[in-house]
Amino acid sequence: MATVIPFEERAVARLRERLGEAEEANQDLIAFARGHSGAVTSIHEAVIAAMEADSIEALLHVVTQEWPLILGIDAVALSLIVGDKGFRADGNGVQIVDPRILRRAIGQVDGVEMRTVDRGHPLFGPACDLIRAEALIRIDCDPPLPVGLVALGQRAELSLDARHGSELLMFLGRSLAAMIRRCLIEPAS
Repeated sequence: MATVIPFEERAVARLRERLGEAEEANQDLIAFARGHSGAVTSIHEAVIAAMEADSIEALLHVVTQEWPLILGIDAVALSLIVGDKGFRADGNGVQIVDPRILRRAIGQVDGVEMRTVDRGHPLFGPACDLIRAEALIRIDCDPPLPVGLVALGQRAELSLDARHGSELLMFLGRSLAAMIRRCLIEPAS
Protein backbone atom coordinates (compact mmCIF):
# COMPACT_ATOMS: atom_id res chain seq x y z
CA MET A 1 0.00 0.00 0.00
CA ALA A 2 1.19 3.49 -0.78
CA THR A 3 1.40 6.17 1.89
CA VAL A 4 -0.53 9.40 1.27
CA ILE A 5 1.51 12.50 2.11
CA PRO A 6 -0.57 15.55 3.16
CA PHE A 7 0.97 18.08 0.77
CA GLU A 8 -2.05 20.35 0.84
CA GLU A 9 -1.88 20.80 4.62
CA ARG A 10 1.82 21.67 4.52
CA ALA A 11 1.38 23.99 1.56
CA VAL A 12 -1.44 25.89 3.28
CA ALA A 13 0.64 26.21 6.48
CA ARG A 14 3.62 27.51 4.50
CA LEU A 15 1.44 29.99 2.59
CA ARG A 16 -0.02 31.29 5.87
CA GLU A 17 3.51 31.72 7.26
CA ARG A 18 4.63 33.61 4.14
CA LEU A 19 1.50 35.78 4.23
CA GLY A 20 2.24 36.71 7.85
CA GLU A 21 5.83 37.63 6.92
CA ALA A 22 4.60 39.74 3.99
CA GLU A 23 2.07 41.55 6.20
CA GLU A 24 4.77 42.28 8.80
CA ALA A 25 7.15 43.59 6.12
CA ASN A 26 4.33 45.73 4.71
CA GLN A 27 3.64 47.25 8.14
CA ASP A 28 7.38 47.96 8.58
CA LEU A 29 7.45 49.65 5.17
CA ILE A 30 4.41 51.79 5.99
CA ALA A 31 5.95 52.83 9.33
CA PHE A 32 9.23 53.72 7.60
CA ALA A 33 7.44 55.74 4.92
CA ARG A 34 5.47 57.68 7.53
CA GLY A 35 8.61 58.39 9.56
CA HIS A 36 10.61 59.33 6.46
CA SER A 37 7.86 61.66 5.31
CA GLY A 38 7.84 63.34 8.73
CA ALA A 39 11.62 63.73 8.60
CA VAL A 40 11.47 65.28 5.14
CA THR A 41 8.80 67.73 6.30
CA SER A 42 10.85 68.70 9.38
CA ILE A 43 14.03 69.22 7.37
CA HIS A 44 12.16 71.39 4.87
CA GLU A 45 10.61 73.45 7.68
CA ALA A 46 14.07 73.92 9.24
CA VAL A 47 15.53 75.10 5.92
CA ILE A 48 12.65 77.52 5.33
CA ALA A 49 13.04 78.96 8.84
CA ALA A 50 16.75 79.49 8.19
CA MET A 51 16.04 81.07 4.80
CA GLU A 52 13.93 83.70 6.50
CA ALA A 53 16.88 84.86 8.64
CA ASP A 54 18.14 88.22 7.43
CA SER A 55 21.49 88.30 9.26
CA ILE A 56 24.10 85.89 10.58
CA GLU A 57 22.86 86.58 14.12
CA ALA A 58 19.29 85.72 13.14
CA LEU A 59 20.54 82.59 11.36
CA LEU A 60 22.43 81.48 14.48
CA HIS A 61 19.28 82.03 16.51
CA VAL A 62 17.17 79.95 14.12
CA VAL A 63 19.70 77.10 14.02
CA THR A 64 20.36 76.92 17.77
CA GLN A 65 16.95 77.91 19.17
CA GLU A 66 14.32 76.99 16.59
CA TRP A 67 15.79 73.92 14.89
CA PRO A 68 15.57 71.75 18.03
CA LEU A 69 11.82 72.41 18.16
CA ILE A 70 11.29 72.03 14.41
CA LEU A 71 13.39 68.87 14.12
CA GLY A 72 12.15 67.32 17.37
CA ILE A 73 15.65 66.99 18.85
CA ASP A 74 17.22 68.14 22.10
CA ALA A 75 20.34 70.07 21.10
CA VAL A 76 21.93 71.85 18.15
CA ALA A 77 25.42 73.30 18.14
CA LEU A 78 27.03 75.08 15.19
CA SER A 79 30.80 75.42 15.06
CA LEU A 80 32.52 77.57 12.46
CA ILE A 81 36.05 78.58 11.58
CA VAL A 82 36.01 82.11 10.20
CA GLY A 83 39.46 83.22 9.06
CA ASP A 84 41.78 82.26 11.90
CA LYS A 85 39.09 82.27 14.62
CA GLY A 86 36.85 79.48 15.87
CA PHE A 87 33.32 79.88 17.18
CA ARG A 88 30.70 77.59 18.68
CA ALA A 89 27.05 78.61 18.94
CA ASP A 90 24.40 76.77 20.93
CA GLY A 91 21.35 77.60 23.01
CA ASN A 92 23.56 79.48 25.49
CA GLY A 93 25.07 81.86 22.93
CA VAL A 94 28.34 82.08 21.03
CA GLN A 95 31.70 81.06 22.49
CA ILE A 96 35.22 81.36 21.08
CA VAL A 97 36.92 78.01 20.42
CA ASP A 98 40.47 77.20 19.39
CA PRO A 99 40.27 76.76 15.59
CA ARG A 100 42.73 73.83 15.76
CA ILE A 101 40.19 71.86 17.81
CA LEU A 102 37.49 72.63 15.28
CA ARG A 103 39.73 71.73 12.30
CA ARG A 104 40.41 68.34 13.90
CA ALA A 105 36.67 67.75 14.51
CA ILE A 106 35.76 68.87 10.97
CA GLY A 107 38.46 66.65 9.48
CA GLN A 108 36.90 63.59 11.14
CA VAL A 109 33.55 64.06 9.39
CA ASP A 110 33.10 63.33 5.70
CA GLY A 111 29.71 64.80 4.85
CA VAL A 112 27.42 63.36 7.51
CA GLU A 113 28.07 61.05 10.42
CA MET A 114 25.20 59.59 12.46
CA ARG A 115 25.74 57.46 15.53
CA THR A 116 24.53 56.44 18.94
CA VAL A 117 26.91 57.46 21.73
CA ASP A 118 27.44 57.14 25.47
CA ARG A 119 28.34 60.82 25.56
CA GLY A 120 27.74 63.46 22.90
CA HIS A 121 30.44 65.21 20.90
CA PRO A 122 32.30 67.92 22.88
CA LEU A 123 30.95 70.52 20.45
CA PHE A 124 27.60 70.21 22.28
CA GLY A 125 29.26 71.92 25.25
CA PRO A 126 27.59 71.23 28.60
CA ALA A 127 24.78 69.28 26.87
CA CYS A 128 27.22 66.59 25.67
CA ASP A 129 26.64 64.50 28.83
CA LEU A 130 22.95 64.15 27.94
CA ILE A 131 23.29 63.23 24.26
CA ARG A 132 22.78 59.56 23.28
CA ALA A 133 22.30 59.93 19.52
CA GLU A 134 23.99 62.50 17.32
CA ALA A 135 24.43 63.60 13.75
CA LEU A 136 27.46 65.62 12.72
CA ILE A 137 27.08 67.49 9.45
CA ARG A 138 30.01 69.13 7.75
CA ILE A 139 29.52 72.72 6.56
CA ASP A 140 31.76 73.49 3.59
CA CYS A 141 32.14 76.92 2.05
CA ASP A 142 34.89 78.05 -0.28
CA PRO A 143 37.60 80.25 1.29
CA PRO A 144 37.55 82.86 2.65
CA LEU A 145 34.10 81.84 3.91
CA PRO A 146 33.75 79.62 7.00
CA VAL A 147 33.85 75.87 7.31
CA GLY A 148 32.36 74.04 10.23
CA LEU A 149 30.10 71.42 11.73
CA VAL A 150 26.51 71.42 12.82
CA ALA A 151 25.83 68.89 15.56
CA LEU A 152 22.30 67.61 16.12
CA GLY A 153 21.75 65.67 19.33
CA GLN A 154 19.05 63.75 21.10
CA ARG A 155 18.78 62.30 24.59
CA ALA A 156 17.11 59.10 23.40
CA GLU A 157 19.04 56.41 21.58
CA LEU A 158 17.76 55.99 18.05
CA SER A 159 17.96 53.35 15.41
CA LEU A 160 19.30 55.34 12.49
CA ASP A 161 18.60 54.70 8.82
CA ALA A 162 21.98 55.85 7.59
CA ARG A 163 21.28 56.05 3.86
CA HIS A 164 18.02 58.00 3.87
CA GLY A 165 18.84 60.01 6.99
CA SER A 166 22.23 61.07 5.71
CA GLU A 167 20.74 62.31 2.42
CA LEU A 168 18.29 64.52 4.31
CA LEU A 169 20.98 65.78 6.67
CA MET A 170 23.34 66.45 3.76
CA PHE A 171 20.58 68.61 2.25
CA LEU A 172 20.21 70.42 5.58
CA GLY A 173 23.98 71.02 5.79
CA ARG A 174 24.29 72.25 2.20
CA SER A 175 21.33 74.55 2.69
CA LEU A 176 22.86 75.96 5.86
CA ALA A 177 26.19 76.51 4.08
CA ALA A 178 24.37 78.43 1.33
CA MET A 179 22.61 80.60 3.89
CA ILE A 180 25.86 81.29 5.74
CA ARG A 181 27.41 82.37 2.42
CA ARG A 182 24.42 84.61 1.72
CA CYS A 183 24.56 86.24 5.16
CA LEU A 184 28.29 86.91 4.97
CA ILE A 185 28.48 88.02 1.33
CA GLU A 186 25.26 90.00 0.90
CA PRO A 187 24.68 92.89 3.29
CA ALA A 188 21.52 92.64 5.40
CA SER A 189 18.67 94.57 3.87
